[in-house]
This record gives sequence, structure tokens and C-alpha cells, in this order.
Amino acid sequence: MKINPAEMPIPKLHQYILGSVSPRPISFASTVDAEGNPNLAPFSFFTAVGSNPPMVIFSPARSGRDNTTKHTLDNVEATKEVVINIVNFPIVEQMSLASSPYPKGVNEFIKAGLTPVASEKVKPFRVKESIVSMECIVRDVIHTGDKGGAGNIVLCEIVLMHIDDAILDADGKMDPYKMDLVARMGGEYYARIIPSSIFVLPQPKTEVGIGVDALPAFARDSHQLTGNDLGKLGSQQTLPTEAELIAAQQQLTSDASSESICALAASLIREGNVRMALAVLFAAAK
Repeated sequence: MKINPAEMPIPKLHQYILGSVSPRPISFASTVDAEGNPNLAPFSFFTAVGSNPPMVIFSPARSGRDNTTKHTLDNVEATKEVVINIVNFPIVEQMSLASSPYPKGVNEFIKAGLTPVASEKVKPFRVKESIVSMECIVRDVIHTGDKGGAGNIVLCEIVLMHIDDAILDADGKMDPYKMDLVARMGGEYYARIIPSSIFVLPQPKTEVGIGVDALPAFARDSHQLTGNDLGKLGSQQTLPTEAELIAAQQQLTSDASSESICALAASLIREGNVRMALAVLFAAAK
């Protein structure tokens, strides 16, 4: 399937984009208008973009139906302040209710049954029930267009964060197992980050892996090894040592096929023995 955005109706294109760029965290944005009236609305065009200075962005897009702008956008342009509250599963239904198209002036805190708490550095309230709230100064608003569906990127500098102590571990770090986060997908689909969906993947911050291109050709072309298998092998920082190659030879038979060798390597990877899997492949290639 190929999509040319210029040839597709915006509502349909919108769903393909949202379905592809997912899951997305949700910015539950609290603002006030020029008269101080509160507004609360969720936006899943949201991410962090830097830590020095601490910056996050979200985008209240123009309506694809009638090209109107969100009250949130009007408010941040008028006051240059916003509080971004993080959404987790215990408040996801209230968050959804707050997204209803209430008329200007309606207080979504009241409609959604959420508790407004006075912020310390900005005028908008924060959501008491949220596990993390970020008081922000709006540094800029970038309008990507003037037609329905166009984005409005709100560049926010965090001036104060509020973090629920209940989601911290013994070292004071955020514990993803305690956060019960939710994220937006395409259409009406959401994702819930439950313990079984969380995994650890060490990042190569200073180390350099040998790379998939360093693996024997028969391994790179094998149907037994998945992309993840190749990634784990290529992430090894050194080629097999002579001792590792000698140990690997003991697991090989003289008549073993390339595919059976790769199947053995895949099995070793599943067992967590990536070094031996690497050595088996190189021993077979000698």
C-alpha cells in the first residue's frame, strides 16, 4: 500500500498518520484564558525535546471538520502559560470526558470530576490526580498551516515539576512499573503500559558494537535469525576470542548446514548466551 497525502481526504490521512505514529503519550494540558477561566484538554501530539533547557512540545491541531482552533491554543497564545499533566490508567476515563467539545468557558475540571490545585509559578491549575505535572512557560507557538488538520506546535519550557512520590523507586528514580501509564494509538485505541509489556534494552552510550555487517554472510542471510537476533549479535563489542572459538567448535558437527548452525545460534540467543552464539557462527565460517 502506498499513500500520497495530496490525493487522500484529510480525515482518512489523519487516521493513517495516528495509527502509524503510536503509541503516543498524552499531554493533559491545563490553561486559563485572559480572564483566568480554566480549561483542561488532552493532546497526544506530545513529546519531550530537550533537558537543558527542559522543553516539551504539544500540538492542539486545527479541527479537520470546521477549521476552528482549540481553546487551549487560544489560551496559550494569550497567556503564554500551561501546565502539562501526565495521564495514567486511573484517570483515563476522566481524561477522555474532558476531551468533549464543551463550549468556551465551561470548566472541564468540574465536568471531568478532577481536582484543580494551584500552581506555584504559573496561573493554570495542575491536576491533583495526575502522577506528574509540569508547570511551563510557553516560549513559542509554531503554526504549520491555516487549514483544517494543521498543527500548532506549542514549545514549552518546564519551570517546575511535581512528581508523585508513590511512583519513585528507592533511589528516587521514576519506576515504570508503578506508573500505569497510558498512550494514544489510532482511532479509539489506547495502550496501557503494564508490567509484562516493559522490558530493558541497554543503550550503547559509549560502546560500539561490531555491527551486523561484521557477521558471516550466511548468518546475515539466514531465515533462522530474526532482526532482533542480528541486532544482539551486532551489538557485541568484540569478535569472538580464540578460546571462545575453540569452545564453539565443540558444538558443531562436520556436516552441519548453514541453516542448522544459525538455528543453533538462535537457540543460544534465546538462552541468553549471545557470546557463544556469536562464536558458533564465526567458528562455522572458518
